[in-house]
Amino acid sequence: MKEAITKNFQETQKFGQELAGEFLAEKSLRKQAIIIALEGDLGSGKTTFAQGLAKGLGIKEQITSPTFVLMKKYKISVSRPLSAVRYFYHFDCYRIDKAWQIHELGFEETVNNPQNIVVIEWPERISEILPEDRTTIKFEGIDEDRRKIIFE
Repeated sequence: MKEAITKNFQETQKFGQELAGEFLAEKSLRKQAIIIALEGDLGSGKTTFAQGLAKGLGIKEQITSPTFVLMKKYKISVSRPLSAVRYFYHFDCYRIDKAWQIHELGFEETVNNPQNIVVIEWPERISEILPEDRTTIKFEGIDEDRRKIIFE
């Protein structure tokens, strides 16, 4: 388990950007997407972290929270010989009442494709359908600017 304290949104983004390299360097033969579950209250830094992660993956587009559309897909533009990852999916399950609702967005197909990195905000709302093989990152607001990030 890793733990970090970030002092502002730039540091939270940088933390996400640095972790992108670790995810891309995974050499194991995967049978599913790299799944990153982001847990924390509103305003705790989940989307800010996702923005940094996307930047680290070479995504040039502006990353915004998919709260109202529930999911956004981006093409990863970093070329690394060790990585077969091609797409970054950003799900926000805040407005999901029942886990089955996410299936309409092709969730099962998305998480079962090893060419994807899938970031899920509010994963507890779909916990019964989340694959066991996932990385969970917890965000806690310490004060208005500082965040405690726990990486399991």
